[in-house]
Amino acid sequence: MVVGSNKLVSLGTSGISFDEVIAVARHNAKVSLAPEAIEAIRETRKYIDAYAAGGIPVYGVSTGFGALANRHIDVEDRSQLQKSLIRSHAAGVGPAVEREVVRALLFLRLRTMASGRTGVRVEVAQAYVDFLNSGITPVVPEFGSLGCSGDLAPLAHCALAMMGEGVVHDALGAEMPSLEAMHAAGLRPIELEAKEGLALINGTDGMLGMLIMACADLAELCTVADVTAAMSIEGLLGTDRVFAPELHAPLRPQVGQIASAANIYSLLRNSGIIASHLQNDSRVQDAYSLRCAPQVNGAVRDTIEHASTIAHRELQSSIDNPVVLSDGRVESNGNFHGAPVGYVLDFLAIAAADLGSISERRTDRMLDQHRSAGLPPFLAHDPGVDSGMMIAQYTQAGLVSENKRLAVPASVDSIPSSAMQEDHVSMGWSAARKLRKVVENLSRILAIELVTAARAIELREGLVPSPATASVIRALRRVVPGPGSDRWLSPELEAATALVQSGKVLSAAREIIKDLR
Repeated sequence: MVVGSNKLVSLGTSGISFDEVIAVARHNAKVSLAPEAIEAIRETRKYIDAYAAGGIPVYGVSTGFGALANRHIDVEDRSQLQKSLIRSHAAGVGPAVEREVVRALLFLRLRTMASGRTGVRVEVAQAYVDFLNSGITPVVPEFGSLGCSGDLAPLAHCALAMMGEGVVHDALGAEMPSLEAMHAAGLRPIELEAKEGLALINGTDGMLGMLIMACADLAELCTVADVTAAMSIEGLLGTDRVFAPELHAPLRPQVGQIASAANIYSLLRNSGIIASHLQNDSRVQDAYSLRCAPQVNGAVRDTIEHASTIAHRELQSSIDNPVVLSDGRVESNGNFHGAPVGYVLDFLAIAAADLGSISERRTDRMLDQHRSAGLPPFLAHDPGVDSGMMIAQYTQAGLVSENKRLAVPASVDSIPSSAMQEDHVSMGWSAARKLRKVVENLSRILAIELVTAARAIELREGLVPSPATASVIRALRRVVPGPGSDRWLSPELEAATALVQSGKVLSAAREIIKDLR
């Protein structure tokens, strides 16, 4: 069921922000076209109308598409050309993608229309506004996009719904024919005219929307990883000295590393556990999974920053082919190619997989009595009778292993299509789809470390954790009980995952550390 938002996003001719995309995709913010966008759309439509009535060959207006671009289309068939394009290109298969992905698709395609570079009529852009604001979501199958010419099949399924064809979910989530949902919402199907079908499907909108949401989610999970690392360091009687500022910014000015080191150092401030062994600890240094947490977590942060830069550039772009220039020329181009987006989607999957890998190593260390600095085997209440967190680590290891497989880049692959006219493609959509699974898996991996580290800390009887990690443990204990004899563990791990995904872990930490980054 759709929950409304009070936020209104007004689309002009310039770019938009991450926050606006997420507000519309995830939080049902309303959308409108600014007067400047309406004027820009009308201005460029005049050029398309002129070309559509004439005999000059213009790709997608008076010609066929792809390998059929050399086929002349008679004036009386040019409207049918656009309808046929959408119907034939809506060829996706498989389960429907998530509602937030489809809303991002719609919104980002609308953003390009608002730039005034696509040549559509205002009525077509308004149809996308109306779908978003009414909560109608086209059913978009998962498979069908090669990431070039943009996300063709997914965008075609969206355009098909605007024509009153295909299947949608209404605002309550019920699946039904598009025309039925439109009638219920008081909307009318659009009748596509020259170039409009082409303008609705030539974009990187699907992979871009998923990239933006992944960047936001991973930025949060990087901070969660700083929290769970700090808790594991306490649980394993590690040291906080390696996170001191003088060991980072002056010696290795990697921006993400500096931020993560500062986080962990702050999270461990005033830890009674850390203080308890400072004077009599014979260990010279901690294992890499503890000592190098800022270097790994920070590298992930820097990867997100790079990916965000690419996404921000794409948000300032007008992706269509052909594109209508300000002087009225209609020019073919290759800006729909998803390589810039596909590469960073794959880069993020690699980084996120490694973040989960180092988290699992800390969990395993806490469960091994030979490496856990005195903790009971598997943190069990009665080792032998009880198995404690043994199999939780198996689950975590399975998730880590899956993420390693999913980290294999999609963008290194290419398969020719359209009779070799489209002979190199990006596979950016595939990169985005697997990244979403990597991010979901990572939240579960960190949740398992959270549960394990909290139990390890509480088993250090008589020792008090830092105020920040204590605050996180209190939040966890509202949904997951503390140490004790074996019990059904799966619901507790799911509850911890929900806590991570909801932002409540970070909220608890920020109650103490206001400037946690």
